[in-house]
Amino acid sequence: MRTELITVLDMDSREEALRAVELCATCQFFKIGSQLFTRCGPEIVREILDMGRKVFLDLKFHDIPNTVAKAAKGAADMGASLFTVHAIGGRRMIEAARVAVEGTETKILAVTILTSLSDEMLRLELGLPETTSEAVVRLAKQAVESGAHGLVSSPHEIVLVREAVGLKPLIVTPGIRPAWSTGKDDQVRITTPRQAAEAGANYIVVGRPIFKHENPAEAVRLIQEELV
Repeated sequence: MRTELITVLDMDSREEALRAVELCATCQFFKIGSQLFTRCGPEIVREILDMGRKVFLDLKFHDIPNTVAKAAKGAADMGASLFTVHAIGGRRMIEAARVAVEGTETKILAVTILTSLSDEMLRLELGLPETTSEAVVRLAKQAVESGAHGLVSSPHEIVLVREAVGLKPLIVTPGIRPAWSTGKDDQVRITTPRQAAEAGANYIVVGRPIFKHENPAEAVRLIQEELV
């Protein structure tokens, strides 16, 4: 399977988001996160689906199992292809989400450790006695065993995660910065599109490098050319 680009729609309005989809004409998959969803709601998901595109709903559900199950059913009913839960929510939460989406085409991705977190932050701020890589592997195994269809993790942990969970689960990778882009923004553990693809990512997630480029369509083309 060729690694696929998911373009991030971190915008504040419906008009900006729909214009971005039009600009990135060769991209078929778009991520809607908290920023856009809290302003535009489920309707923006439906509008992008109506444009013939697929949606990755990245709201990172983390709550009691019953609440997350209902949110998961809502994501499936909206037509999202992928949606996220926090792996740290535990086995019962992920199991409930999996039951809620059975019989649909919607897949659950478990977020392990956010790419904005370093080893030091994990230890000093979250109180976890692990490196980020150790925590990612532990949470990834637990999430897949609990029913997650795939995982979201840093490109630096793709090989470790594959060794832990095998080839079947999807791996969706943020923290992507093409060589021609400038700045890491708030990502700590980053890599290029080609490096992530070669490591085994099924999807890469890119936002700011595309929309900071003077020609977003050209940025999408350059990224897609790197993918294998």
